[in-house]
Amino acid sequence: MLILLAAHLAAALVAPVLVRFLGPRAFYPLATVPLATFGWAMLHRTGDWVHPWVPSLGVSLAFRVDTLSWLLVVLVGGVGALVLAYCARYFPPGTAGLGRFAAVFVGFAGAMLGLVTSDDLLLMYVFWELTTVLSYLLIGHTGTARPNRRAALQALIVTTAGGLAMLVGIVILGQHAGGYRWSQIAESLPGGAVLVVAVTLILLGALSKSAIFPFSFWLPAAMAAPTPVSAYLHAAAMVKAGVFLVAGFAPMIIAAGGTAATTWQALTVALGLVTMLYGGWAALFQNDLKLLLAYGTVSQLGLLTAVLGFGTTGTALAGVAMLFAHALFKAALFLVVGVIDKTTGTRDLRQLDGLGRRAPVLAVIAILAAASMAGLPPAIGFAGKEAVFASLLDAGTTGRLVLAVVVAGSMLTVAYSIRFVWGAFARRSTARSHGDGSADPAGSGSGGSLLLAPAVLAFAGVAAGFCAPLVERVLSPYAAGFGGETTHLALWHGPGLPLALSVIALAGGLVLFRRMPAGRSGPKPGGGVYERVMTAADRLAVEVTGATQRGSLPFYLAVILLVLIASAGSAMVAAWPVGTPFRWWDTPLHLVPVGVLIVAAVFAVPARRRLTAVILVGVTGYANAGVFLLHGAPDLALTQFLVETVTLVMIVLVLRRLPSHFSQRPGPWRRRVRVGIGAAVGTVMAGVGFLAVSARQAVPVSGAYPELVVPYGGGHNIVNVILVDIRAWDTMGEIAVLVAVATGVASLTFRRAQRLNRRGPVETPPEPPRDEPVWLMAGHTVEAGRRSTMLEVVTRLLFHVILVLSVYLLLTGHDTPGGGFTGGLVAGLALIVRYLAGGRYELAAAAPVDAGAVLGAGLLIAVGSGAAALLSGGEVLQSAVLDLHLPVLGHLHLVTSTVFDIGVYLIVVGLVLDVLRSLGAEIDRHARPDSSSPVGPSDPPAALVTSSSTDSSSLKGELV
Repeated sequence: MLILLAAHLAAALVAPVLVRFLGPRAFYPLATVPLATFGWAMLHRTGDWVHPWVPSLGVSLAFRVDTLSWLLVVLVGGVGALVLAYCARYFPPGTAGLGRFAAVFVGFAGAMLGLVTSDDLLLMYVFWELTTVLSYLLIGHTGTARPNRRAALQALIVTTAGGLAMLVGIVILGQHAGGYRWSQIAESLPGGAVLVVAVTLILLGALSKSAIFPFSFWLPAAMAAPTPVSAYLHAAAMVKAGVFLVAGFAPMIIAAGGTAATTWQALTVALGLVTMLYGGWAALFQNDLKLLLAYGTVSQLGLLTAVLGFGTTGTALAGVAMLFAHALFKAALFLVVGVIDKTTGTRDLRQLDGLGRRAPVLAVIAILAAASMAGLPPAIGFAGKEAVFASLLDAGTTGRLVLAVVVAGSMLTVAYSIRFVWGAFARRSTARSHGDGSADPAGSGSGGSLLLAPAVLAFAGVAAGFCAPLVERVLSPYAAGFGGETTHLALWHGPGLPLALSVIALAGGLVLFRRMPAGRSGPKPGGGVYERVMTAADRLAVEVTGATQRGSLPFYLAVILLVLIASAGSAMVAAWPVGTPFRWWDTPLHLVPVGVLIVAAVFAVPARRRLTAVILVGVTGYANAGVFLLHGAPDLALTQFLVETVTLVMIVLVLRRLPSHFSQRPGPWRRRVRVGIGAAVGTVMAGVGFLAVSARQAVPVSGAYPELVVPYGGGHNIVNVILVDIRAWDTMGEIAVLVAVATGVASLTFRRAQRLNRRGPVETPPEPPRDEPVWLMAGHTVEAGRRSTMLEVVTRLLFHVILVLSVYLLLTGHDTPGGGFTGGLVAGLALIVRYLAGGRYELAAAAPVDAGAVLGAGLLIAVGSGAAALLSGGEVLQSAVLDLHLPVLGHLHLVTSTVFDIGVYLIVVGLVLDVLRSLGAEIDRHARPDSSSPVGPSDPPAALVTSSSTDSSSLKGELV
């Protein structure tokens, strides 16, 4: 299963390249990936695959194929392959964004495959949200069209909100069942109110995904997407996810009985029937063929939800048969609409007249698919509908009441099926328009080749009808999970009440179609309640923003800190006193850095100059590093020293563009308030820290770390082993944040798209004068009056030494103080020194690479090291220890976590380079009077000793 998912991922990654070289024909090789999934499903009916993922959380990459998931795999793979092949002829060459569309489409197919085969509910939720995000991108493919953007955002908001509710329900079930595997939950279902709440929350996610009332409005609006998207996402794949979840949970919930089963049946059946009637009625009034099918899809999803949620053996078999039939006929009909739209230029049935005569093959395909949708023989839709009628007849009084509504909904289905065929292909007396001119959908060229995919789906529906007993044998294992006897799938059961009800539904549909008033408009996609809710949310946001966002940073900080004092301070007072004795210091030597910290903090408050305040705040950080050092934590101390140094440099880069003095000074009473708030925050945080340590009841998990350092991590430096081995997932999250920070810095500085793409200019300095000594590659670009020969000489001598030291810290950090983060900071300081000595051209010469490329390479190496461990049979980010005996080098001890550390190293270097390019080089560029002219005396010199403002001399003097 992992191979199939990896194949989808690889295809999604190479799709833009294939489209660039092959154009729309690239969809043919891409279609082979879901086709391989379909072929695999034909050979494997059941199976289980488990791979460790996050063992500490009990989460694994667990996949399972049973009858229900197998059916969805067949639909996801088979229909996906046909729709991708259809795309090759549907999109003309040169279509904008086609590479991105192909990548997202294949990625969506992979996400659906993972969703329907996941045996772990948390893993399933990951794929669930992936389908939500990817469907958002597919619906909004035409980003310049407002309806597409609006529909995509609407679908994203509705399905994401439902998904979050479902996640809460999954967590409730998993915590009470002792695991998140389907089998664990089925064996240990909680009872009472817990199960009722969990069931309700899970149903919210399922119903919103499948557009069940009251969430039905998003699906018709999503028809703004390209037709292949509608045929796949909204007929065969995404909207089936909610139905799949209902079908998957139904056996265990019904077996549990009690209030949970009653709640389940009431919600699924009642809301499903309402959705069926609403969607069927709305479809009758649509003039756009896609909207007609969209509301028909809503109606059919309501039927599937009601039947599968009813919870008997007969309805279970009938429901999965209808699920199979719906995917075939509805995907075929959407593709037919795509052919009509592409070859005639319209989907409006009022503009189509006599198309059936000019496109008889297309008309036959549409009639076969529509017959299955209406439940007419010999299609599989008829066999499934007959099974629904028969199973509800056998379900007692409740079943008969539900059956009455289903028959009414079937009348609506017959009516809008006839309206679709009549509107698209019939010859009417109304005047023709441009939409039915000389187009020939059945002829040669794109029109004829577009017929293959819908033809396969339509004829498959008919063939499945003739093979109804075989379909029953394949799907009956799912129905057997409910216990009891089931109905049978067949084209002919003989005369009986189900057949009579089918005749009634057909006759009623004909009457409805004939009696439909002309010119009457039905409901429009969008949802009035949704619109009102979003408008109210926007209005509330404006009001709250206007009341709270006053544009004053001190005000914002004061509010945040006062809330902290009130909440955390109240908890601290309530918990005080504690039994743990308070110890001021371990040794009087600790008073030295603490005293320096206090003095620097006190003097930073009244500082009038910005740089003075920044340096004093930096001193507090250096003093804190001294505390770490005295406590025997050299790794933390070294990291703190380096971070404070890099941070100080970055802040001063910004200060170059600000006045040297604070522009406004608060009055005496405001200063006293601020000092009071600061003192209160310090007191509260110190007390909370003391309480947190004193209130510990359980044994700290870190107590076992020293014993794991050597056997688990293969190193002797406990800090580094924790970062890259024991808690590597935390480090992964932190480096992802670093990449986001670097991207944010570049985005704010390089406002133009081309600058953002380059992540800062990598410039070539002009040649130096021949009679001038060259110490640095671009030292001559600094204004003569501001050059420092001593600094250039020292930089030339130390730069490579610092880089070698950074690599040494990187490679030896597993056993001695250092590591990727520390080594990266040291390498970043080397780049800072080059920038200080020679300006932006020297930085470009020292690092002639794109900062974004360095960040991306680091993240790729870090993630790749974790994936490599998984592919080699271990856990994600698991390390391996290699002890080699080489002829010359002797004993060589290698730990694979060093590769992960190399990724961290590159990310830190990329971050520093990005900040230097953004806050240093780019600001230097804008500070020049003529940014387009060659470098000259006006080019600002080194970062920390110059300023583009009039206070550059004072800034330099204060630094000295």
